[in-house]
Amino acid sequence: MNPYLELMALPVDELARRARLPFRLLPHTDELLADFACAIADEISAANREERPARLILPVGPVRQYPILVEITNRERISWRNAWVFQMDEFLDWQGRPIPVSHPLSFTGFLQRELFSKIDPELAMPADHHIVPHPFRIDEFSETLERVGGADCCFGGIGYHGHVAFNEPPISRWNRVTVDQMRRSLTRVVALGDDSIVVQSIHSAGGNSHAIPPMAVTCGMRDILASRRIRLYCAAGERHRAIFRIAVAGDVTADYPVTLVQGHAGAEVRTDEATAAPVRVGLH
Repeated sequence: MNPYLELMALPVDELARRARLPFRLLPHTDELLADFACAIADEISAANREERPARLILPVGPVRQYPILVEITNRERISWRNAWVFQMDEFLDWQGRPIPVSHPLSFTGFLQRELFSKIDPELAMPADHHIVPHPFRIDEFSETLERVGGADCCFGGIGYHGHVAFNEPPISRWNRVTVDQMRRSLTRVVALGDDSIVVQSIHSAGGNSHAIPPMAVTCGMRDILASRRIRLYCAAGERHRAIFRIAVAGDVTADYPVTLVQGHAGAEVRTDEATAAPVRVGLH
């Protein structure tokens, strides 16, 4: 018996009653991504008013919030001079080395091109405040995050099989990772699961799975769960329906790492009404 069958069919109001992780619905994806951009801008504005650093963990995926964030930043003259951005993860090649920043799938290159370089120079964040996890300096991410005071907010998407950053479900039949081990996981190098590569290829490479780098370096769940606030966005439409429901109301398990966010006092998932709808199985 599939343990998730009942969960997939629940009406949204019943799902909300059972949810162990609060969620908020927006009417459509456009409003959801605008909310994402505004939430990041609000974090930086609040830190500026309080004359403290803004320390954010940010994803590359989803990405359509970033042009909106640039527009808000420049229009409202929001200074990033005292902001720190901790990039969740980055692709690695088959030898575990970072892909070039010029690579079309480089998360680092994307943020540099589409976010940081488009903020007006007088508002821009210092280049050394962009912290990227690196496979050869594996503890640098956590050490820098701790040194600047920890993350005020971790923003992220949710992967098809429940990963946050590239905290993939354990895929080895020989080494089972417990919930506590996953909860304490550190920045590390990971081999991407086959399903993750397939989904990435459909989204970013026209279905060409050979174009997707096979490895990644990711911040661990420890740093994500230590954030004072966590905001996760399900913005991938119908293919996110199942994982949204598992994230907010499924049992806590390392097989779906996002479920470890349940119980965090400052966590919330946000999605659109269509994604929150019950899962209907059928040909179409």
